[in-house]
Amino acid sequence: MKKFSKYFDHTLLKPDAAPSDVLKLVTEAIRYDCASICVNGSYVRSARRFRDASGSDVKICAVAGFPLGAIATNAKAYEVQLALEDGAEEIDLVMNIGQAKAGNWAYVEDEIYAIGEMCHEDGAIIKVIIETCLLTNDEIVKACQSAEAAGADFVKTSTGFGASGAKVEDVELMKQTVGDRLQVKASGGIRTLDDAKAMLAAGADRLGCSASVEIIEAFEETQD
Repeated sequence: MKKFSKYFDHTLLKPDAAPSDVLKLVTEAIRYDCASICVNGSYVRSARRFRDASGSDVKICAVAGFPLGAIATNAKAYEVQLALEDGAEEIDLVMNIGQAKAGNWAYVEDEIYAIGEMCHEDGAIIKVIIETCLLTNDEIVKACQSAEAAGADFVKTSTGFGASGAKVEDVELMKQTVGDRLQVKASGGIRTLDDAKAMLAAGADRLGCSASVEIIEAFEETQD
């Protein structure tokens, strides 16, 4: 059975996050043995350096195309290239939501495929953020299908910058769509142990949280 803390991508993506805040995040993720440390691209190198010095196996995750997903594919690809060069082992890529809403699924799929190939050639995994709060159920299904066809490793609910974050019903729909072929990451608004348990019960394989420490500690208290 997976260790509870290994469900968590310990996350700090606030625009005013200072280097000292990121260092605190990295220290916490290592101490609590999370799955990954999720940061903006400019902090990947320092996070990787600190992680390597610690001997921890916590992965380094970088977001790309964040938070809107609307920059050009070449710009996303270059952002990912830099993150990989700086030591990222996981990439959370925001899908082009506008192209998805317009039904331009070939564009969406081609972009994910191109960037996913870069990740896989470097030994990294790619999680595709579909921003469920902006999609209909049919679009959520199609986004998951496009991510799968493009070779993604995960589909992820949210950036945390949208109108709402992860919802149980969206996670259930995503899991029903991808089955065991892809993994599902729930992110955005997961603040309590009950929230985390609900997302895991719905089929989430990973949780993106800024409140990871509080949730893990609450879980550990129930094990005493």
